[in-house]
Amino acid sequence: MKSHTEYLTLCTPKRYDIVNITPQVEAALQKSGIKEGLCLVNSMHITSSVFINDNEHGLHADFLRWTEKLAPYGIDKYQHNLTGEDNGDAHLKRTLLGREVVIAVTDGRLDFGPWETIFYGEFDGQRNKKILIKIIGE
Repeated sequence: MKSHTEYLTLCTPKRYDIVNITPQVEAALQKSGIKEGLCLVNSMHITSSVFINDNEHGLHADFLRWTEKLAPYGIDKYQHNLTGEDNGDAHLKRTLLGREVVIAVTDGRLDFGPWETIFYGEFDGQRNKKILIKIIGE
């Protein structure tokens, strides 16, 4: 079995953002040479997320509105912010959309269902954050 590891670094210009990272993951898979296996993609920060869904901008806006409704920004809203932080909401938003995804690799390609795309969800942006891509297989 072989493995391949890459790291992406993203810095979103906005505090909240959703970024399609599928092309970067597909490029890493091609570099790996792996034809059959698994691909893990995970955010290495506790205020951002990696998830799979439809690449439709209205849906992205819905995700951001939904997470804001469930975990609204506010320095006075979270015990976490008593430590001097202002991102208690970002930790909760990350939990809602998830830490990672695992995609099957079949015949050298990501084995997606219809409309599936990999996204990075940022909830405390404007600074560099890393994403791990780990591919294992033959």
